[in-house]
Amino acid sequence: MSIHMHMRAVAESEIRDDHTWLAAFMWEAWENHPAEYAAGIAESIDKVWGSVNDLYAAADVLDADADDSWELPIYGGRPVAHSADGDPSNPPLGILEPPGVSQAAGFLARVSFDELWNVARAKLVWARRDEAQVRQEFLDCHRGLQGFYGRAAAAGHAVVSAVWA
Repeated sequence: MSIHMHMRAVAESEIRDDHTWLAAFMWEAWENHPAEYAAGIAESIDKVWGSVNDLYAAADVLDADADDSWELPIYGGRPVAHSADGDPSNPPLGILEPPGVSQAAGFLARVSFDELWNVARAKLVWARRDEAQVRQEFLDCHRGLQGFYGRAAAAGHAVVSAVWA
């Protein structure tokens, strides 16, 4: 089974705070994900977003006195309420408003991937996996998130997230 966290940058004024509308918007965006990814307005993380969190949590170890929290806001934002009927067309949705997007972009621009990796690698390299390959996968994810959040922040956009199973 594939599980993805899908993020889509969008002007805040274009978002309706309605789960049914937002789920349809995100489903259409998911159907167009390759084109939206190429355009720089979409990003996704498959299955390993908990491990991506572990990577960024290493920032707390690196700078315990920092004013900014290490917690990457891709896991935050405001949840969009919906009925809990178990319908797969009702994915968990969230909206990260432009200030949070700017916070994420700033964090990603400042943090050193190499330093994060040095702290977190023991948690991220699973049994019998090639460390160089795993490192490259996380580096690619980091670079993708840097670019995505940087572009979204520069445009003043919000980010809508959905979890697809």
